[in-house]
Amino acid sequence: MLKQYPSLRYILQRGVWYLLTFAVAVIINFFLPRLGSHNPVDIIMGKFSAGMSSEAARAKEEAYLKEFGLVKVRNGEILRDAAGKPLKTSNTEQFVNYIKMCFKGDLGTSFQKYPKKVLQVIIEAIPWTIALQLPTILLGWITGNVLGALAAYRRGAFDRVLFPAALFISALPSFVFGMLLLYYFSVVMNWFPAMGGYADAIVPSLSFEFIQSAAYHYLLPFLSIFCILAGGQAIGMRSMGIYELGTDYIKYAKWLGLKESRIIGWLFRNAMLPQLTGLALSLGTMIGGALITEMIFSYPGLGMAILTTIQNNDYPMIQGCTLLITTSVLLANFTVDILIGFLDPRVKAGLRIGKGN
Repeated sequence: MLKQYPSLRYILQRGVWYLLTFAVAVIINFFLPRLGSHNPVDIIMGKFSAGMSSEAARAKEEAYLKEFGLVKVRNGEILRDAAGKPLKTSNTEQFVNYIKMCFKGDLGTSFQKYPKKVLQVIIEAIPWTIALQLPTILLGWITGNVLGALAAYRRGAFDRVLFPAALFISALPSFVFGMLLLYYFSVVMNWFPAMGGYADAIVPSLSFEFIQSAAYHYLLPFLSIFCILAGGQAIGMRSMGIYELGTDYIKYAKWLGLKESRIIGWLFRNAMLPQLTGLALSLGTMIGGALITEMIFSYPGLGMAILTTIQNNDYPMIQGCTLLITTSVLLANFTVDILIGFLDPRVKAGLRIGKGN
């Protein structure tokens, strides 16, 4: 039956592979942080056990172990071995409980920021990351592709200036470029603040004072991502444009005497397909945050939160963040696969051939 609908078959095939990839990623994301021997409950006990007696501290620790599902429980009581110590749950049992909680919309409680829920911490950090990443990615992608297309089509002096500049900027490591901006504009010139998302004395709100302060702190992190992204996109678009100009279908179209505007439309439509993939990947990884940039500028986004949770071995936060990133990346890739399947004539031709077979 699916042979009669090649597009539907294509979507289902891609969907199955992405579901399998998602399942493998979830398993790896869950078990990888648990390879170490560190007990994350020690983080909480170090924060809240000061001044407690040994008995009270032991009871508190067992309550945390029970709350986080790290010990076996029956009828509300912790099961113990012959020596009276709590029986710990295996990683497999914890994984099953974790999957059940995810279906209920509960990603667990953060060890590091106890008693905050993981979802609450993520919700607090995501707006900062999206505000930094989304405009930067879109503007960088558009600017880079326009400049790259002009360089490929016009060549000459414009290309001789743009190409080396874009190559130099895109080759710079993001942390180096960010530190150069920070040093020159914050330390030497003292034009912009060196760290944070807003002034310490301001309470986050929709007031003009807060928006002005956030924009003031925003510019340097924005430029540190935008310039490198635009440079990389310009190089990619220039290379694809030059390649398409030398293909047989462009030469044949020119030989037929077709309008130049129509030829250019075909050229840049095909040259844009790999760039669309890059855009989708950038948008998919956007949720993960610009980790290096957020570290350099101490920007309060999800990337900085991920770094802190890894340093403190906060299992639930690591699982929640990686689950969010994995889902967004796979959805972005799946969307690109579907779009390319409908936009790229070569893929559509392959689907028609498959239908004929």
